[in-house]
Amino acid sequence: MTSKDRRESHRVELLQGTLDLIVLRALSTMGPQHAYALTERLAQVADHSFTLNQGTLYPALVRLEQKGWIKGTWDKTESNRDAKFYAITKSGLRALEQQTARWRRLAGLVDKLLLNES
Repeated sequence: MTSKDRRESHRVELLQGTLDLIVLRALSTMGPQHAYALTERLAQVADHSFTLNQGTLYPALVRLEQKGWIKGTWDKTESNRDAKFYAITKSGLRALEQQTARWRRLAGLVDKLLLNES
């Protein structure tokens, strides 16, 4: 098995619905971010076992913006390029609390099921 194969086998796959939680949490802690900076930071925090491609992240950003949980505004990046910066809204903070509680309930259930598998 090559080192690339080993890296691929250790990558984390997202469960449906978890990307919204991840993006909301990241924006709540990091402040406004453009999509590229967001993907880079998430990969860094996850020790590169978690990667997002544009085809995954952009639909999530659009969905969250349509829900009113984030707001995008155009600005310049550090390299003077135009980019849309996303920030969490007040309703996004409330959604983050609700989604976090939901995730914890789900994780607790999965933990119980895995511990009782014998």
